[in-house]
Amino acid sequence: QEPLVESGGGLVQPGGSLRLSCAASGSIFSSNTMGWYRQAPGKQREWVAFIFTSGSTKYADSAKGRFTISRDNAKNTVYLQMNSLKPDDTAVYYCKAFRVGAEYWGRGTQVTVSS
Repeated sequence: QEPLVESGGGLVQPGGSLRLSCAASGSIFSSNTMGWYRQAPGKQREWVAFIFTSGSTKYADSAKGRFTISRDNAKNTVYLQMNSLKPDDTAVYYCKAFRVGAEYWGRGTQVTVSS
C-alpha cells in the first residue's frame, strides 16, 4: 500500500481553480507534518505549503493568498485548494509527510495551467 496517494490534478485555464487531495495511512497522517511540493520541468522541487499536526499552516510566497492547505483528520486526507492559477503553477505536485527522522512522498499529480 502506498503511504501517500495524490489526486485532483489536471488541465485548467489561467485564473481557474483546482483542489488536490492526498490520502495517507492513519499512522502517517496523525503523527506527521503534511506538505505539498511541486516540480516544474527543468526546475528543482520546491515547497508550496505545510500544515502541522496542530493545524497551523505555512506557505511559500508563491502560494500566499491563492492556495489553501487543510487537513481532514477523519479522512486522513490533506488538501491543497489552488485558486487564481497561473501558467507558472504548472508542475507535478507532490504530497509529503515528515517528522524528525522520517519522511514519506507520494508519486505526484500533474497540474497544467494553460489556455
